[in-house]
Amino acid sequence: MYPGKWAIQRPDEAAIVMATSGEVTTHAELDAGSNRVAHLLREFGLHRGDCVAVLLENHQRYYEIVWAAWRSGIYVTPINWHLSIDEAAYIVEDCGAQVLFSSAAVADHAVGIQTPTLDRWLMMDGVSAKAAAAGWEAYEPLVAAQPPSPIADESEGSIMFYSSGTTGRPKGVLRPLNDVPTWTLPPGESLIEQRNVFGFDQDTVYLSPAPLYHAAPLAYGLRIHMFGGTVVVMDRFDPTAALVAIERYGITHSQWVPTMFIRLLDLPDEVKSAHDLSTHEVAIHAAAPCPPAVKHQMMDWWGPIIYEYYAGSEGFGRTAIGPKEWLEHPGSVGRADPEVIFILDENGDELPPGESGLIHFKPIASFEYKGDAEKTAGAMSKQGYASYGDIGYIDEDGFLFLTDRKSFMIISGGVNIYPRETEDALIAHPAVLDAGVFGIPHPDLGEEVKAAVELQPGYEPSDELAAAIITFCRDHLSSFKCPRSVDFSNALPRLPTGKLRKAELRAPYWS
Repeated sequence: MYPGKWAIQRPDEAAIVMATSGEVTTHAELDAGSNRVAHLLREFGLHRGDCVAVLLENHQRYYEIVWAAWRSGIYVTPINWHLSIDEAAYIVEDCGAQVLFSSAAVADHAVGIQTPTLDRWLMMDGVSAKAAAAGWEAYEPLVAAQPPSPIADESEGSIMFYSSGTTGRPKGVLRPLNDVPTWTLPPGESLIEQRNVFGFDQDTVYLSPAPLYHAAPLAYGLRIHMFGGTVVVMDRFDPTAALVAIERYGITHSQWVPTMFIRLLDLPDEVKSAHDLSTHEVAIHAAAPCPPAVKHQMMDWWGPIIYEYYAGSEGFGRTAIGPKEWLEHPGSVGRADPEVIFILDENGDELPPGESGLIHFKPIASFEYKGDAEKTAGAMSKQGYASYGDIGYIDEDGFLFLTDRKSFMIISGGVNIYPRETEDALIAHPAVLDAGVFGIPHPDLGEEVKAAVELQPGYEPSDELAAAIITFCRDHLSSFKCPRSVDFSNALPRLPTGKLRKAELRAPYWS
């Protein structure tokens, strides 16, 4: 279950198709390309346990790099190319990446990333004079000069995704490596589930409409390749283009976030009915809670083909729910074995069905937050169970329901936004004495970022000052992390300990 197997059994079948251009990478080409990159990494001096980083748009050769690292015992860290240069550089340095891969499409962003860990910078699709002066080299000729056969010391690598928290900067989710090639191991629990529940196999044609730097799109694409199927990658999500792709490529499986469902439902009826979606057997969604009304409308349109799962980058555990079960238990995110999922109170004691508490799993694999023992320990209960930090309850039938977000994390368009980072940026504005950031309802994105600000003496609230504060934030952070609007407060509600009572700020918008 890796590129080499399908390069032999299905060499000319498509492994990757770019939805807009129709450009195809066959299984044989993916195998050879990832082998070439693996050899190049060895030539660069990288060995088992080292790390590379990828700052790319949804590119034809994205999976070539990830598979190269995966079959070389190397960690690969995908980076959101919408991050600021400083934010991206922090992740590159923190993960210890020795090689950074990028492309001409995001070159203006990439050339500014210079960290002491990096030894080589490789750019696809051409290297500008500015990039060359910063040390970037052309990717294609370096890769083409390597042999297409496997390296001699193949072993399983891993993806080190970065998962933020409510305080501080993002931390890498570091998992121990297996010391043998992944294809020599028995299929794991998630592979068995994806085969038995979702029906993944070599005939799967999987539509990936989301950015590949996110955990689920990248990981599920790797799974499809393991099964010998085809991944159809959209350059970016567009609701009409997604329907066109389902029809054009005979999509059998797909994965979405609820915001995409909302935008699909907003299409005119004549557009929704203009495309043949008869090949579409399974639509999977996760990343954010889906309003039941939205999911009902999608099932009315697409039929009972919508599956949902609840999980996280850390990989502690997961639940899943099919369309039939969901219609019987609307709002649930699925059922897990009662011996592996637990609801605990604030003292770490188990709660009975129907009572809300912190959701924990008996970990299916060990992990740590790279360089942060305190955060790693904070995710564990006294029994050794692990939590993503979400609140929920289990009903009498064993179905899990989420009731709150972890520490008021904002989920906007399926993207996690952590308020502390934005609050820190706002506090740096000379007019701001105190700031609280939280999510408020948005009809399309699910939530949008709102800031409540207490001003320094001598400043008066105004629309102009609110706009200036927002602009200031965008000068220091990615725009999606910054508030769309600002409320002014005489005094933000804080406890004597200094903790912000954020529930009071949120309540007027969510009541």
